[in-house]
Amino acid sequence: MSSQKVPVIGLIVPCKNEEPVLPETARTMKSKIDSLVARGMVNSASRIYFIDDGSTDGTWEIICQLAESDSCFQGVKLTRNFGHQFAVYAGLMHAEGDALISIDADLQDDINAIDEMVGCFLKGDEVVYGVRGDRHSDKKLKRWTAALHYWLSGRLGVRTVPHHADFRLLSRQAVTLLGQFRETNLYLRGVVPLLGLPSSQVHYARGPRMAGESKYGFADMFGLSVDGLTSFSILPLRVISLLGLFVFLVSMVFGVWALVAYIVGLTTPLDGWAPTGIPIYLLGGLQILSIGVVGEYIGKTYMEVKSRPTYLIEKTVSKASD
Repeated sequence: MSSQKVPVIGLIVPCKNEEPVLPETARTMKSKIDSLVARGMVNSASRIYFIDDGSTDGTWEIICQLAESDSCFQGVKLTRNFGHQFAVYAGLMHAEGDALISIDADLQDDINAIDEMVGCFLKGDEVVYGVRGDRHSDKKLKRWTAALHYWLSGRLGVRTVPHHADFRLLSRQAVTLLGQFRETNLYLRGVVPLLGLPSSQVHYARGPRMAGESKYGFADMFGLSVDGLTSFSILPLRVISLLGLFVFLVSMVFGVWALVAYIVGLTTPLDGWAPTGIPIYLLGGLQILSIGVVGEYIGKTYMEVKSRPTYLIEKTVSKASD
C-alpha cells in the first residue's frame, strides 16, 4: 500500500438475531467511521457490511432500513444459518476495501481499538489481531474454558493468538490469500496465522454486551473449539491409537501373567477374572487401535471431499447510487 493513499476500509459485522442491539451498533460504528474519515485515516468510501446469518427476528428488516437510508451501510443475507465463522468469511469475500475489519455486533470488543488497528495497517502490517487483555466482563466459566482451549491448542501444535477471537484487521492481500482456503471445518483463528504475513496485536478491554443475549452459548463455543483442534492437529487420533496400543499391551502382560500363574498352580483356567477379562480387554484394545488408525485417514478427508459451498448468499442490499 502506498504511504500516500488513504485506505478504504470495510467493517464486517456477522449478525444472528441481533434486533435489540443493531440500531445502536449501527450508530456507534457509523460514528467511528466518520471520526476516522475526519482525521484522514480512512477514505470516505469506507463501508459497514452487516451479514445476516439466518436470523429469525427482525434483524434483516433493520439491515434493509439502514442500507436504504445511508450508503455507508450494506447488507448481505445468507440463505440459512451457516455459523459465525462462515458468516465472517462470507463478509470478507464479499466486501470491498483496502482493509477489512471483522467485529461482532454486540460491541463487547472495544470499537475504539479500530483506530490503533488502522494505524498498524498504515505502518505496513497486513494482519492486526485484536487481543482481549482484560476479560473481567466474561463469566468465570467462560474465562476458564477459554484459557483451557488456548493451553490445549498450544500443546497440540495449533498456531493461534491467545485471547484473540474474530476481531481483526486483514489487508486486501491477506483477504485474497484467505480466499484460497476452502475448508469445510473453517476455524479462522487458526487459518489466519497460517498466512504468514506481517502482523501485530492490539490489546483492549472486553466490555459488557450492549443489549440482548449472547447467541454464542457453551455448546457453540465447545463445537468451535473441537473444530479448531481437529482441523489443525491429528494428535487426538494418535492419542486414540496409542491408547488402544497401551490397552492391548497391558492385556498381553496380564495374559502372560495369568498363564504363568496357571502353570505354577496359583490359579485354575476358570478361576477369577482371567478367562473373561483378558479376551475383552485384548479385543477392545485391538478395536480401539484399529479405529484410531483408520481414523487417521478418514478424519483428514471425510469433511473435505464433499466440497460443499461454505456459504450461500440469498440477497444483498445497498443504497442506490445518486
